Amino acid sequence: MGGITFKGHYTLLDWRTGDVNGDGVADTVYLYGQVDGSPGIFADHIILVIQDGRTFKSTTVQFKNNAGYNARLFLGDFNKDSILDIMVSIDTGGSGGYGIFYIYSFKDNRLHQLFDVDDYNDKHIFQAHYEDFYKVRVESSQLNASFIIDISNKDPDYLSQYYDKQGLLKQPVQGGVLALGALYPIVTTNKNNYYDLLASQRIIGTVNADTLGVVENLLTWEDGRFISNRLSVATSL
Repeated sequence: MGGITFKGHYTLLDWRTGDVNGDGVADTVYLYGQVDGSPGIFADHIILVIQDGRTFKSTTVQFKNNAGYNARLFLGDFNKDSILDIMVSIDTGGSGGYGIFYIYSFKDNRLHQLFDVDDYNDKHIFQAHYEDFYKVRVESSQLNASFIIDISNKDPDYLSQYYDKQGLLKQPVQGGVLALGALYPIVTTNKNNYYDLLASQRIIGTVNADTLGVVENLLTWEDGRFISNRLSVATSL
């Protein structure tokens, strides 16, 4: 595995090649984890290893959240410095459908974190409140944002749980907005070779299986951080 050795039993989960330090020589980036079964199953103690293509020196990166399914890598320029950055994605499994995401710059062999899933979740908390006349308000006081979802085309049996025949709520009802579930690298312009991010959080009703829509946040790198270019709600009804 590229001459890399570990203490304990580690399995190669994914790998990519590309110049991530900016010296003009392709480097190799690996994801390793401890797997009880085939590599497609759950892995824990997942680590990132960056091997310099010129010197073959390896740098190991450990994560706070280091267990899950389908651990994978993506290399692309997110911070607009014309050097490939490293994106790590891990699915947590379970009914919540949460994701673990980290993005790193390794320019000049110096590790710098560009994105951290916990930091994102702490700064993007939403609430969902059912309102009269078959509406759900999705809002965030942190972001000073508010959206309305129309659920009037839901099944009548569903609506009758919460509304009377006049469309008024029988009692206060709370839905929810889950933590980050998906983070997609996307190209929004053909004039540049960098990637933006599309972050997605699922909007649910009173139970996890009741998906009402998603909060979508288009992120782009500006002034040393990711900022929101467009915050919107898409319904799944």
